[in-house]
Amino acid sequence: MAERHDLLILGGGLVGMTLALAAARAGLSSHVVDKANPADLTAEGHDGRASAISTASWNLFANIGLADALAPLGCPIASIAVTDGMKPGQIDFTPTPEEGALGYMFANRALRQALFDAAEREPLIAWHSSANVVERTRGEHGVTARLESGDVLEASLMIAAEGRRSPTRDEAGLNLARWDYRHRAIITGLTHEKPHNNVAWEIFYPAGPFALLPLLGGSDGSHRSALVWTVAEKDAEGVLALSDRAFLAEVEKRMQGVFGTVSLAGRRESYPLSFQHTAKIVDQRLALVGDAAHGMHPIAGQGLNLGLRDVGALVEVLTDGLRLGLDIGDMQLLKRYEKWRGLDSLSVMFATDALTRLFGIPGRVPSAIRRLGMGAVQRISPLKKFFMDEARGVSGKVPALLKSA
Repeated sequence: MAERHDLLILGGGLVGMTLALAAARAGLSSHVVDKANPADLTAEGHDGRASAISTASWNLFANIGLADALAPLGCPIASIAVTDGMKPGQIDFTPTPEEGALGYMFANRALRQALFDAAEREPLIAWHSSANVVERTRGEHGVTARLESGDVLEASLMIAAEGRRSPTRDEAGLNLARWDYRHRAIITGLTHEKPHNNVAWEIFYPAGPFALLPLLGGSDGSHRSALVWTVAEKDAEGVLALSDRAFLAEVEKRMQGVFGTVSLAGRRESYPLSFQHTAKIVDQRLALVGDAAHGMHPIAGQGLNLGLRDVGALVEVLTDGLRLGLDIGDMQLLKRYEKWRGLDSLSVMFATDALTRLFGIPGRVPSAIRRLGMGAVQRISPLKKFFMDEARGVSGKVPALLKSA
């Protein structure tokens, strides 16, 4: 029997490990269990995805001591350009110098490496990697997980951070609202002739959004961006089967020369897109975080940021409870977390879902209406600031960990 800890975090990915580190900063100890080998997750070429880290999420990383490790690896997002098929009427979201960057782009591999390095140094984290859970138990006084190795881990509260296919959530009977977009996101890295000037492009086409996200330049001085191209499921196999030359021709056609000539800087990967939301994210001595609670379309790059808001809210609720002398598995605390996160996550998810459907309507008239609305947002400063604050994650009730120190 291993030493009992405060938290039993099942899933040691970006959200799960950030939770363990944030909890440790608050004096809470954790067992972190993940079936993957960390060496595989941080290997070159394992995962070519990149994530947009909002201002609020960056504050969280800074507040748990990761700023020095991550700062050299992130590319600031100075502006976001939103356009309907590169037609007139785009929106340019550019904050004031006082507000700083809208966020930062990081390779997922870089984020994982920084989190894993910090976890290895943290005495309050017991990290069980390459481990499979064969039995979960939640009782009146605590929780346990029995591993395939025979080890039994004990804690006061179980956290499901295993992603969209969370077995812990399913075993608890927490139902999902779910639908399939019947689209796939094709992801790769690009090098390009012209500099991106730290601008993230969200180009909407009826077939799906086409995003160009700024990355740090290469050691050879090359300009680099991440591509997230949404295509219909029925077309995905054909797009992936294109030769590099044909694929780049399709990419350049949609970019319309914004970055000049482009070339591939990584292999092509694809991921199915769906919506899923769990209205009930707590149960007896159990809380869900990240994609285990909510999975969304990547249209606005808010998926990981939503999970990190879960982390900040949960840690704040638990530490407040400890100050009052409550057990961290107390249902009053868990219900407070659920109420806090429920409205925020649902509003963000439905907003991205509505955008996906709105820009997916083909035809000249819908396009003209959309561009008219975008023009209004561009001209009306308070409305524009509202959308920028949403993108930066600084609107609504923000957890203390996601505020600037």
